[in-house]
Amino acid sequence: MVLQTKIQLAMKKFGKVLKSIFALALLLGMANMSSYAQCGKFNDSPEGGSALKAHSVYRTYMSGITNPEDLSKLKEEDFKIAFDNWKAAYGTAPAADGKRPAHWRDGRKFYTYMLMNETDDAKKEEYFDTILRLYDEEQACYKTKGLPSYALGRKAFDMFYGLGAEDAKLRGTYDAMTEVLAEAIKVGGNATEYIVLDPYARVVVYQFTNEKMDKETARAIHGKLNEIADYNIANNAQLKAQFEFAKDRMNKVFAQIERNIFDCDYFINKIQPDFPGNEDNPEFLKNSITILKQQGCDAASSPFLADLESRWKKYADEENRKRQEEFERNNPDVMAKKLRDAGDYKGALAKYQEAIDKEEDAEKQGLYYYRIAEIKGKKLRDFNGGISNANKALKLRSGWGLPHILIGDLYIQKSKSCGDAFLQKCAYLAAVDKYRYAKSLDPSVAEKANDKIGKFAGTRPDKDTAFMRGGLKEGDTVQVSCIGTSVKLRF
Repeated sequence: MVLQTKIQLAMKKFGKVLKSIFALALLLGMANMSSYAQCGKFNDSPEGGSALKAHSVYRTYMSGITNPEDLSKLKEEDFKIAFDNWKAAYGTAPAADGKRPAHWRDGRKFYTYMLMNETDDAKKEEYFDTILRLYDEEQACYKTKGLPSYALGRKAFDMFYGLGAEDAKLRGTYDAMTEVLAEAIKVGGNATEYIVLDPYARVVVYQFTNEKMDKETARAIHGKLNEIADYNIANNAQLKAQFEFAKDRMNKVFAQIERNIFDCDYFINKIQPDFPGNEDNPEFLKNSITILKQQGCDAASSPFLADLESRWKKYADEENRKRQEEFERNNPDVMAKKLRDAGDYKGALAKYQEAIDKEEDAEKQGLYYYRIAEIKGKKLRDFNGGISNANKALKLRSGWGLPHILIGDLYIQKSKSCGDAFLQKCAYLAAVDKYRYAKSLDPSVAEKANDKIGKFAGTRPDKDTAFMRGGLKEGDTVQVSCIGTSVKLRF
């Protein structure tokens, strides 16, 4: 712990010293940096020999320095030596020997490292501007071997990502980034670096979303970036994987606006490659149909969409059939009603019985027994079966009038089989008694019961006929065997 603390204190002290060195270096060095032509080489200056020597010294310290962060490996005095000698070399010969852009690239490493360790906003902005200027000089001085495109692309990348600085203020403006990126693509063509694809896509999405770029321009940039990526994937074996990754990442960014900038044909071309292997994938079919229709595709003019819809319909019909079968298995009462309405009474009875067997709620079981009673008594003219099931319904659901009315109706229907007119009219008396009891028990059926009472209450046995059947008088109980009950006489 003691050693760690000492190291931390030393690093903190080193950081403060660095800031002082960098501030002084920036003030003293910039005048010298511009003393020679922007693209000057060692051979262009009488001080070229000294510059070459300074170049050799600072480059010794840059061994193993790939990224700006690697400069933290240098000791304080070593960093100062390296930076001072870089300034001397760059100030005299910015283009070094004219064959390589080492001074600009190493300079960007120095200033990026300084930027990452700076806390003063003004200083950070100075360093940022210096880095961008070094990009511009490199791009202006090197016109071959893709170097201008490299400098432009790297500059745009750093403008977008703020050189890794936490402060987003160091980003370039989107308008400026758009110009630099467009120039990088124009100059570089297929030699454009893969690192440009993602930030360019993000800049386009931002500009289009904020109405600073029309859809034709956004669409053209999208096409050019994909063209560059596809060329390198096919022809650049060394960086194929990087371009594949960058293309995928870039197009995921463009996906945010693609429905606003592309038409039907684009989405057909995008979806079709994924079709093999997904011909019967319902999720793929559904999503694809939705996207294509939203983009204005029409099945009449698009055989691909027509094929998708045909496959989806086949799946949907089969899926609906399965779901309906499952629903009917789980809801036999629904199927029973369906069969009853279709006239399949035997099938309906079987389903109602299945519903009773599956149901635990007594009131629902009572309802199903009532439906069975209706079918048996009224549709199949099985009066005894109807009355029996109506009574089962009454046992499961108290205070319910409908089964009593049904029983009354069945008494009247069966009255014709009761023999002579006297017993037939006794059956009517029994039916009216059921109607009256139903409305006294269940007010909700009062209107129905009253209608039936008004219709059948006048049908009563004759007093003389009753007397001749053994001296029967009003109030006596008569057994009406044909309907399985007894009734008190009323004349």
